[in-house]
Amino acid sequence: MPDAPDAPDTPDALGATDPTDAPQEAPSTRQRLLAGLFRPSRSQIVVGVLLAVLGFAAVTQVRLTETDDSYSGLREQELIDILSALAGTRQRAEQEIAELEEVRDELLDDTSARQAALEQAQQDVDELSILAGLVPVTGPGIRITIVEETGRVTLSSLLDTIQELRTVDAEAMQLNGTVRIVAETSFEETEGGFLVNGELVEAPYVLDVIGEPSTLASSLEFLLGPRAQLEDDGAVVQVDQLTSIDIESVADPDDPDFSAPDPG
Repeated sequence: MPDAPDAPDTPDALGATDPTDAPQEAPSTRQRLLAGLFRPSRSQIVVGVLLAVLGFAAVTQVRLTETDDSYSGLREQELIDILSALAGTRQRAEQEIAELEEVRDELLDDTSARQAALEQAQQDVDELSILAGLVPVTGPGIRITIVEETGRVTLSSLLDTIQELRTVDAEAMQLNGTVRIVAETSFEETEGGFLVNGELVEAPYVLDVIGEPSTLASSLEFLLGPRAQLEDDGAVVQVDQLTSIDIESVADPDDPDFSAPDPG
């Protein structure tokens, strides 16, 4: 039997290589781009990062520039508004301060006026109390000592002496250390002396007077004046000017019969 013909050689028989060992076609541009996107090299990563940083910096700078431009405008307007508000506030504050100072000055004036009125009222009370003989007093003045030597002192001579002293502003008078002499003091001639406000006063008579000493003393010395009258009555008159006299006696206040203080 004839032999079967030999089968043609196959690639395996011919020692054909693996298809992978066959020459590959060059990748296309698209393939290179895709490969770069999905499998970037280290240099590509670095370059990408740098580009991203530069882009971010550029965008940030632009935004900051725009923000600065708009903000500087807003700040200027805001500053103007703030300055205007501060000016108005300051003006109102100064006005309020001026009003408060005016009120303070008025209160001080009222207080000063009230205080001055109180002081004046107190001074008037003190002066009236002295003139009315309601309080003890001390001050410079004179002491008149009248001694009946050859005759008796008449009531008219004593009253003229007291009246002359009042004329030259005698502020307080006291007779014999016991009786305060005021405008309402009554005098009556009686046996052994005088009844002064109902109290017997006997010679020698000592009249203490507070006022300006030299003026008081001079009021007794004129021609036909108090000294001359007393001496004509037979009395010896001695006048001493003193730097201080104490008048301790006080007059009893008279209650008015018909009048009363005004409550208003």
